[in-house]
Amino acid sequence: MITVHHLETSRSQRVLWLLEELGVPYDIVFYKRDKKTRLAPAALKAIHPLGKSPVITDGDMTVAESGAILEYLVERYGAKAKGDLASLQPKTGTPEHYQSRFWMHYAEGSLMNWLVMKLVFMSIPTQPMPFFVRPIARQLCAQVQAKLIDPNVNTSLAFMEDHLAKHSWFAGEQITIADFQMSFAVEAALARSARGKDLPKLTAYQKKLQARPAYQRAVEKGGPVVMSA
Repeated sequence: MITVHHLETSRSQRVLWLLEELGVPYDIVFYKRDKKTRLAPAALKAIHPLGKSPVITDGDMTVAESGAILEYLVERYGAKAKGDLASLQPKTGTPEHYQSRFWMHYAEGSLMNWLVMKLVFMSIPTQPMPFFVRPIARQLCAQVQAKLIDPNVNTSLAFMEDHLAKHSWFAGEQITIADFQMSFAVEAALARSARGKDLPKLTAYQKKLQARPAYQRAVEKGGPVVMSA
């Protein structure tokens, strides 16, 4: 039996969604973030030395990192997937294969770095601090966002919007493993940007994900996908 070590409002939501789509039985062990730091609890280090989520155990196998977990699940349990899930892992050498590989890496290698920074700099001015420091913190954080973070986030949003104007899914016309990897990034990007109305393709893609019964079951079981500042 697979066990998902699930941290609230985290990347492990991707894993729950894939398991729901595949119909693979699993158990969930829930972890709450520290109320002050919003970090994962130390208890996760008992499962994996990094103490991060997601982590799954499957028999004697322990797998960490959401991309590696998605690949493991598709390789081990995705062979019998049917319908629109039949192309979860595109055939090697096809355009869909290379697109899928790109978006699998882009989600964490490029996009999430800026989105995490966005969340951090949105959160800093709300943290406890002397009253006379708060205006300075607010101004500095606003400058960092305006000059560094937001331009990079906006470039990524425009890039995804343009891509989805030409493709139904991130790797092409069929849902693939890349869409599971990108799902959390899309949710986070739209939650932390005020540009949703300017991104009709990306917001339509988000709604398409959210309309899937398996996605809804994953949210029902795992809770909200992203945290607010």
